[in-house]
Amino acid sequence: MRTKVKLGIDVFLEQHVHLVKGKRVGLLTNQTGANAELVSTIRLFHQHPGIQLTALFAPEHGLKTYAKEGERFSNMVHEETNLPVFSLYGASKKPTDKMMDEVDIVIFDIQDIGARYYTYIYTLAYMMEACRRTNKKMIVLDRPNPIGGIEVEGNLVSEDFTSFVGLYPIPNRHGMTVGELASYFNKEFSISCDLTVVLMEGWSRNMYFSDTNLPWITPSPNTTGIDMMLLYPGTCLIEGTNLSEGRGTTQPFEIIGAPFINGVKLEDGLNALKLPNVHFRATSFKPTYQKYKDELCEGIQLHILDRQNFKPLSTFTQVFNTIVSIYGDRIEFLKYESLKHPMFDLLAGNALLRKSVLEGNIDNFLEKCRRDTKEFIKKRAKYLLYR
Repeated sequence: MRTKVKLGIDVFLEQHVHLVKGKRVGLLTNQTGANAELVSTIRLFHQHPGIQLTALFAPEHGLKTYAKEGERFSNMVHEETNLPVFSLYGASKKPTDKMMDEVDIVIFDIQDIGARYYTYIYTLAYMMEACRRTNKKMIVLDRPNPIGGIEVEGNLVSEDFTSFVGLYPIPNRHGMTVGELASYFNKEFSISCDLTVVLMEGWSRNMYFSDTNLPWITPSPNTTGIDMMLLYPGTCLIEGTNLSEGRGTTQPFEIIGAPFINGVKLEDGLNALKLPNVHFRATSFKPTYQKYKDELCEGIQLHILDRQNFKPLSTFTQVFNTIVSIYGDRIEFLKYESLKHPMFDLLAGNALLRKSVLEGNIDNFLEKCRRDTKEFIKKRAKYLLYR
């Protein structure tokens, strides 16, 4: 099948290899770094006579994306190339000067999923900072935003709530490619590194990943497909509670539940709201790991009826508000000694969502989302690389 879209990696190899001539190249990637024929970027670079690949850098989940969420891993040696693999999710999330000594240029080639919480975009930002600090060049090989480049939804992260799941004030669903985000971060947050973005050819903002005809490689263990990614800007917030977001099942972020929930009662309550472009179905599941491992949970599955018009965050806000109204005395917000705020608030980017739901009045939060989205759309306009 011919692809409609030519990836940044393919454009780079056809037109831009001269940018790295005579330079030691570091590659920040994982298993999603591959061309349209599914040949890995690591292999393509290692075997290319014009590219001197000297180091690999791995984000959360590792080079082969088998590590679970939050699971740290150490530096290692890449078996096929015998090159060092520097962990950017181990002792440090930021590249050290010693790591940067191995390279003159760093190239980023990783598939993002279009949500603020997804950590690869902050690993990119930290690498850009390291390149600025050590006077190295940064090249980003662009890839599609799999949930499109038009729709934007959510609130901006408040200053006191920044974290590795929300490093910058961008909305929950940002509608930008990694190349566009790199340009945005570089200017708006004064990283000011020497940055080049290699654009895709043939991608347009209204495309979902299924419109590209490109082969899909899952970027992390719980990233299963387009509906999951479209729900994720909303349902990821469940991670900050004692409810299961479906990790340890085949439908993570598409289902929400717990042992104390009555699925049919919740289905009826949610469908009675007549929320647009979604239907709720009672379901039961037993997670194989994480929350409620091997325990029977009941809850609901969210079925998207119209991808183009579905609003993940506003839908989730209504869902969570309903769950709290029924099971409020059973809902807990997870706290960790290492974190200044509850995890839910760090994901939400503020305390307003949690407080609004607990008070049974979500209108203030939804209004803030509308204002923040409008502000971000204006700011991002000059960084959009595709029309």
